[in-house]
Amino acid sequence: MTLESFELVRVLLLSAVAFVVAFAWAPLLIRALEYWRAGKSIRTSSAAPVVAKLHAKKSGTLTMGGILVWFTVLVIAVVLYYLAPLLDPASLLARMNFLSRSEVLLPLGALVASAIVGFVDDYFNIRGIGPKGGGLRMRHRLLIYTAIAIVGAWWFHMKLDWDLLHVPFVGDFNIGLWYVPFFILVIVSTAFSVNEADGLDGLAGGALLTSFGAYAVIAFAQGHYDLAVFCGVILGALLAFLWFNIHPAKFFMGDTGAMSLGVTLGIVAMLTNSALFLPIIGFVFVLESLSVIVQIFTRKVFKKRLFKSSPIHHHLEAIGWPEPQIVMRMWVISMIAAAVGVSFVLLDALI
Repeated sequence: MTLESFELVRVLLLSAVAFVVAFAWAPLLIRALEYWRAGKSIRTSSAAPVVAKLHAKKSGTLTMGGILVWFTVLVIAVVLYYLAPLLDPASLLARMNFLSRSEVLLPLGALVASAIVGFVDDYFNIRGIGPKGGGLRMRHRLLIYTAIAIVGAWWFHMKLDWDLLHVPFVGDFNIGLWYVPFFILVIVSTAFSVNEADGLDGLAGGALLTSFGAYAVIAFAQGHYDLAVFCGVILGALLAFLWFNIHPAKFFMGDTGAMSLGVTLGIVAMLTNSALFLPIIGFVFVLESLSVIVQIFTRKVFKKRLFKSSPIHHHLEAIGWPEPQIVMRMWVISMIAAAVGVSFVLLDALI
């Protein structure tokens, strides 16, 4: 068996393992969330009248389901890491370890750190703590995730000695300290874009699935096999999450899932030096965020709403599209966008 064939086996096998592990303990998580009374609070009619009307029936649905994804990934990574030294290095199980310092330690650490912050925010929300009982203020979340991004930027610049920015079809450029603000921009904007998409059953999970799948292919093509396995493990756990999250959802992803996976997606894009392709691969997230930005702009400047509600999936609901139809069509868009993005990355590498 060639090296590439074995690495492909690692990606596929551990993706399947992640699905089985996550699926197996999902009922336990659901019971725990029910015990904690972790029901989602829908925004009040005065703050978001359209959403309140459309989603009134969802009030009380369990949230923090994103725990299923990041905790599964963490457990699999840690277990394989500590098992490897105890086994014959040539054994199949020992070679399954993918927790390498140069490729996986940073995105895994960021995944867990941002998930904990999201967990606190979700907890405040379900307990009615914070401004208007809605958890952390936006500016506080922005500061916290910016701090996480700063740590990541420091790791890239100081630990990995990395300041290289790849401009598609042009070349690589050493941008020095400018790499730090660019890194922060990518991570924070990706995190909040994913969070905006987490508004319908299965929407964010499905779009994240295609995005991480795309980056698994990109990492594999670049020879970053541990990173490809890491993306595959996330993908497998996301599939199990979607089993319970598709309409009608057993639980929502929550900030502990959406924000952490958004941060991690941005870091993976930076590790593969393909961040400028991320808007294509994650086009659904761009569309969601852009609709919010445009809505705010038109309200401030023209005193009118362009959409009945934002992000755009709420507008589509308001004009009569059924929720499953919106989600499935967004999935289709995300699949096509991911395919185009991966194609561009591979073509760029050939030029």
